[in-house]
Amino acid sequence: MIQPQTPQQPVNSIDRTFSIAPMLDWTDRHYRYFARLMSANALLYTEMVTTGAILHGRGDYLAYNQEEHPLALQLGGSNPQELARCAKLAAERGYDEVNLNVGCPSDRVQNGRFGACLMAEPELVAQCVDAMKQVVDIPITVKTRIGIDAQDSYEFLTQFIDIVHSKGCNEFIIHARKAWLQGLSPKENREIPPLDYERAYQLKRDYPWLNISVNGGITTLAQAKVHLEHLDGVMVGREAYQNPYMLAEVDQQLCHSQQPVISREAVIDAMLPYIEAHLASGGRLNHITRHMIGLFQGLPGARAWRRYLSEHAHKNGADISVIKQALASMNAQPAP
Repeated sequence: MIQPQTPQQPVNSIDRTFSIAPMLDWTDRHYRYFARLMSANALLYTEMVTTGAILHGRGDYLAYNQEEHPLALQLGGSNPQELARCAKLAAERGYDEVNLNVGCPSDRVQNGRFGACLMAEPELVAQCVDAMKQVVDIPITVKTRIGIDAQDSYEFLTQFIDIVHSKGCNEFIIHARKAWLQGLSPKENREIPPLDYERAYQLKRDYPWLNISVNGGITTLAQAKVHLEHLDGVMVGREAYQNPYMLAEVDQQLCHSQQPVISREAVIDAMLPYIEAHLASGGRLNHITRHMIGLFQGLPGARAWRRYLSEHAHKNGADISVIKQALASMNAQPAP
C-alpha cells in the first residue's frame, strides 16, 4: 500500500514523542492505516483488547496492516498467565509494544477486574508486567490514571509506580486525571475529574530514568510542545480522531522531519487503493470512511463532505466513487 511518509526512527526503536491513544470502536486497523499516512512517527495503539477475546474469541483480534508500525497492542486483563500468553502471541505477530490498561473506569472493565481498578492492586499489576516480560523482548508498558476515588494522593501514585517499576516496567503513560470508579460514566471520567499535568511533571522530575508520557485534554500540537518541555511524550486521544489532519504536522513540528506536509487530497488519494482492497475482500465502504469524516474539519465545505459520506457510504454497493463525489460536493460549496 502507499506510504507517503518515511519513518525517521531506526527500525528497532520506538519514538514515544507523540502517540495516539487506544480508543474503543475508534482506533481500529482502518483508522490506524489512515493515521499512518499522515504521520510516520506517531506511535499507534490498538483499541483495548481483552485477554479473553484473544484467547477464546472467534475473530482475529491481533490482525493489523504492516504499514501501521510502530504499533502497540493494548491489553485488558489481570491474570498474569493469560497476559503472558497474549503478549507472546503479540510479539510473534510483530507488535512493537504491549501496553497494559490500568486506566479504563467502565463497569464492564471493573467487573472483569482490570482497568483503573487495578491501581488499588499494584502488586498484581507488577506480577502481570513480570509475567509478560518473562516471555517477550518487546517493551511492556502501563497506561494509568493519577488516582482512583479517594486514593488520589501523589504518594499513592508513586507507590504504584515504584512497585510496578520494580518488575521492569520503564515506560508509563499517565492520564492526568483520577478516575471515579462509581458514579461517573466513562465519558464523564474523561471530562469531569480535573486535569493535573503538574503531577505527571513531578513524576518525571522524581523518576528521570523512566519514560513518562502524558494523556488527557491535549488538543493542539502547541500544547504538546509545552508538555514535551517536561516529559518524554504526549498521547492524544479524541482530537486525533475527530480532527485527524492535526497528525499531518506531527513529524515536522515534534519529530524534526524535513519531509513536506501531506495535503488532505493526497491523503485521500493514498487511501483509495487500501479502500479498494477492503471492498474487494468483502468489506463495506463505511467501515473506513467513518474514520475520514473529520478530515476537513474547520474548512469551508467540511459539512458537505461529512454529510455526503454519512448519507451514502453505508449503502450496499458503495465504492470509491462515493468519496470522489463527497470531495466534489465539498468543493462545490460557495465561498463564505
